[in-house]
Amino acid sequence: MQPRMFRDEEHERFYYESLRRANCTDAYHRAVFYVLGISWEMRSHANELFDYSNDSIKTTGLSAAWQTSSTIRTSRLAFNLWNGWTEDGKERYSTPHELFDCSYAPYFFEAIRLRYPEYCREHERTTRSIENRTR
Repeated sequence: MQPRMFRDEEHERFYYESLRRANCTDAYHRAVFYVLGISWEMRSHANELFDYSNDSIKTTGLSAAWQTSSTIRTSRLAFNLWNGWTEDGKERYSTPHELFDCSYAPYFFEAIRLRYPEYCREHERTTRSIENRTR
């Protein structure tokens, strides 16, 4: 499954370069790299959030000085899509209410679609069918 939208050309470039670098294109990698590439700040600090050599997230990056409210939301979503991670004692910050309250929400929905393609295919067929009937 390919992303249907990117925030900008740099987002798209980062996404495909990260997939090549990780040498893996499963749903976990597609979702995490899509999210990590949304903003310039996230792309600039991706190595603080994802360990390419060990193929794992780096949760210590959440407390980095460069993090803003939007990038923290973005990091939490990336980590949660990777392996269901939530911060101990701060699980409430990983709820849709907390995460989607920013301008990146449309891209967050796309990341969820990338992570769970098996659940989104039927919805996409239904949506297209409804769109075709309303034209």
